[in-house]
Amino acid sequence: MPSRDEGAGTHRLRSDRNGPAREQLSEIQRARILAAMVDVASERGAGNATVAHVVARSGVSRRTFYELFADREECFLAAFDDVVRRVALVVVPAYERPGPWRAKTRSALTALLELLDREPGLARLLIVETLGAGPKALERRQNVLAQIITIVDRGRAEAKRGEGPPPIAAEGIVGGVLSLIHSRLLAGEGPLVELTGPLMAMIVLPYLGPAAARRELSRPAPKHKAGVWRAAGDPLRELDMRLTYRTIRVLLAVGELGGRGSHPSNRQVADAAGIRDQGQISKLLARLEGLGLIRNVSDPAAKGEPNAWALTERGSEVRAVLSV
Repeated sequence: MPSRDEGAGTHRLRSDRNGPAREQLSEIQRARILAAMVDVASERGAGNATVAHVVARSGVSRRTFYELFADREECFLAAFDDVVRRVALVVVPAYERPGPWRAKTRSALTALLELLDREPGLARLLIVETLGAGPKALERRQNVLAQIITIVDRGRAEAKRGEGPPPIAAEGIVGGVLSLIHSRLLAGEGPLVELTGPLMAMIVLPYLGPAAARRELSRPAPKHKAGVWRAAGDPLRELDMRLTYRTIRVLLAVGELGGRGSHPSNRQVADAAGIRDQGQISKLLARLEGLGLIRNVSDPAAKGEPNAWALTERGSEVRAVLSV
């Protein structure tokens, strides 16, 4: 018989069985699929990124894919929107820092180039692959460019005596900047952040003149930070596992029961996770143990003693992600 506390914990785990936990799993699976689409599209090209490729990379089932997305195009568009959101989280705050237009623009451009260097898959999808992903993707891309063009066009307000170029100049400037970044990505030349000075010179020249452009060229480029940043859209990417609802329930059950100072047995974990089949709970626990997420702390010398499970440090980290 479980104690009063154990019963309360079991009830709490079961009570959300078809609610928040299910929604939580769906969100994680969606993030894994979007991260996989970014990787596959950047490696194979948007036109060659099939559902089969994305499913294999993400570690979720084809059925789950179609529960979340109508088709490959809808998935690609969602991945593009997610990439734009992540870029905005970095670039917008950089631009909104106090200062004149030129300083704000350089800050935003630097933040963008640094992000593209850190996440080459993101860069490839955003700058290159969207061009060949169909009319809906092109429309989304154009909407983003329209916002950037508006920002660049603010340079006309800083031109001396109102002698700035016509509004269409901003469109040409943005197109030129993107073309250069595009060519560098195709050629595999980098780091992109080293282009900060030349690109800023292109941007300010029509508005502030040659002297301002030369000053931008002479400024030292930000130092490139080596290494690739793991995509934020998939915090569980490094786990070599097929993420299922029951796998998550078992991991959360071990953490929930262990959080009260006990080391639950197979049966206690099964009860808390709502899994009646003892053979299945043994397989799920063995899978999590093999991934290094849980460990059996029972005495191996004591024959007949039930298993006693606890989260490993890595398991606690994964549980924290799942519990957000």
